Amino acid sequence: MAKVALLIGISEYELGLTPLPNAVNDVEAMRRVLLNPEMGDFAPENVTVLKNPQRQEMEDAIYNLYAHRDKDDLLLFYFSGHGVTVESGDFYFSTSITRKNQNKLVPTTAVAGTSVHSWMNQSKSKRQVVILDCCFSGAFARGLTAKDIDNIDLEQKLGGEGRAILTASSSTQYAFESDGLDLSIYTHYLVEGIEKGVADLDGDGLIAVDELHKYTKSKVQEASPAMTPEFYPVKEGYRIFLAKSPKDDPKLKYRQEVERRINRGKFTIPARRLLNSLRNQFKLDSDVADAIEAEVKKPYLEYQRKLEEYEATLIETIADDPKLGETTFNDLRDYQQHLGLRDEDVAPIEERILGQQKQSVSAEELPDAAYSSNLTPSPFPSREGEQDSKPLSAAGRGLERGSTLPTTIQTNQFEFEIVKVDAKGQIINRSQGRAEFFTEDLGNGVILDMVAIPGGKFLMGSPESEEGRYDSESPQHNVTVQPFFMGKFPVTQGQWQAVAAFDKVNIDLDSDPSYFKGANRPVEQVSWYDAVEFCDRLSRETCKIYRLPSEAEWEYACRAGTTTPFYFGETITTELANYNGDYTYGSAPKGEYRQKTTEVGQFLTNPFGLFDMCGNVWEWCQDEWHENYNNAPTDGSAWLVENDNEYRLLRGGSWYRSPRYCRSANRSRSEGDNRGSFVVFRVVVVRGRT
Repeated sequence: MAKVALLIGISEYELGLTPLPNAVNDVEAMRRVLLNPEMGDFAPENVTVLKNPQRQEMEDAIYNLYAHRDKDDLLLFYFSGHGVTVESGDFYFSTSITRKNQNKLVPTTAVAGTSVHSWMNQSKSKRQVVILDCCFSGAFARGLTAKDIDNIDLEQKLGGEGRAILTASSSTQYAFESDGLDLSIYTHYLVEGIEKGVADLDGDGLIAVDELHKYTKSKVQEASPAMTPEFYPVKEGYRIFLAKSPKDDPKLKYRQEVERRINRGKFTIPARRLLNSLRNQFKLDSDVADAIEAEVKKPYLEYQRKLEEYEATLIETIADDPKLGETTFNDLRDYQQHLGLRDEDVAPIEERILGQQKQSVSAEELPDAAYSSNLTPSPFPSREGEQDSKPLSAAGRGLERGSTLPTTIQTNQFEFEIVKVDAKGQIINRSQGRAEFFTEDLGNGVILDMVAIPGGKFLMGSPESEEGRYDSESPQHNVTVQPFFMGKFPVTQGQWQAVAAFDKVNIDLDSDPSYFKGANRPVEQVSWYDAVEFCDRLSRETCKIYRLPSEAEWEYACRAGTTTPFYFGETITTELANYNGDYTYGSAPKGEYRQKTTEVGQFLTNPFGLFDMCGNVWEWCQDEWHENYNNAPTDGSAWLVENDNEYRLLRGGSWYRSPRYCRSANRSRSEGDNRGSFVVFRVVVVRGRT
């Protein structure tokens, strides 16, 4: 049984990628805690460190980490540097020779994440941990299949068997440097959690990877709220033990009490007196106890420093450019991102500086810059990667370009579980997702939740190799989609009845058309024209532009960054969606055929936080039907012709169809006046396109 680690840091880059001075410091700090016999307890000969390696050296080292290992070995791969994603969504590890050509990654200068996936899958090791301190690092976890775990009799010194991937950011986020630290923000708190023992959350003397993730994430988000470290465990990988901690150390006990009782950098009077008493009980010198408290306060103080920097910058900016021209506006938002601050962090500052109360406005009133997907790359050192866009919050930004009035849609966040399945439909990975949303009040306690969908590019349609595909799903083509909001659920009967009671715009609506009754079931037996009338009434009532999604927006939102047939993976089961379980897809088993709709929200979401995008009910789109994608729009807009086609687009499959119709790329059609017990819709809000 061996513990083997490969630590790679890339600080020096060719022209086109920002240098990251702290990356080589990160690997040294990780080596220090791993080699310490009281912490990581890795043998020196089993820890390899590479600083600024070229591509071949780095690829060989990663391959050798996983090759020729025993099944009871624990393997740790740590990387600090630029993470790069390309148009297809594939992830690459940068090297010191990584370069771009016309702002596109030259793939032969970087190490493909798919190659690392392959080597991990081929390795005999049953304990594999990957820690990535780079931008878009969550994208590496995509497509990584689970290994079968044999029943082997091992001492449990290394904990559970499986895989664990810890990332500094999600698949669409940047990771940030910090002006006040010698290490990156993420690695600083990884090292602190191990070195101080404070990541041992259950106090058993061992630090499991899930504990390390929880501690690091809490500290990172306290200091830099815009970062969202992620955790992707496979099987029992969350219980792999990486390090030890001192069980009875009085300094650790005191620190844990400080962590428990601090609130926004302060202590209540009772907490302060309790801590003073504990200092005496643990026999700690005042200097030692003060140093512990200062260290615990550091993330919050770092956050306050960033707010002060932003405020000072905003004051100078308004004085120099009171109307906030486009260049100024974009630069200010890039600076906000560089600081790792969210819109809600800077909103109170903007209110105070501008001397006006923040107003809620409709999405169509938001500034152009808030929806731009091709903003000028920030000159500040974030751990950026290859992306054609830097999507901003779909809810818009606090300041409107060309005006000193801050405007925004007020959003909240919700968390949800995301699962991945293998070819047999077995869940191989569970992770937590987070999305922004706003709530539309329809009256009488009825609400409509609208989820923020970030803009980006995707490959629309299905490859010829995909099981169950139709020729109408080709040719595959790249589409750019702007940010928008989409209904968290298909429109329910309760929501339909509320909006049907609004004043008529063009046509009458049946207030209770559904065959399968239930306020929280999808409304069905509504035509395409009924759905348009619903959107028109809702738009007039709320002063926002509500409409049906375009077909491209629908598929983009359904896929949510995935490229597999289903957003769950290679197949689907009736535990994940409502369809005709008498039929199967791929190697998945037969399941339940419910023969009716189910209440919305009964199944798990896709990675964007949308429910029921697979199965339950077909959903109307704006577009007219076309036999294939020849000459289809590439800007995400609806595909319409001058003379209306009688057929309209349907997406998503339904309760009575087989699973092949639930694929993300599947498309169907129906007459616009058709009303069936399997047809419904969901709405979107998007700026300027009606």
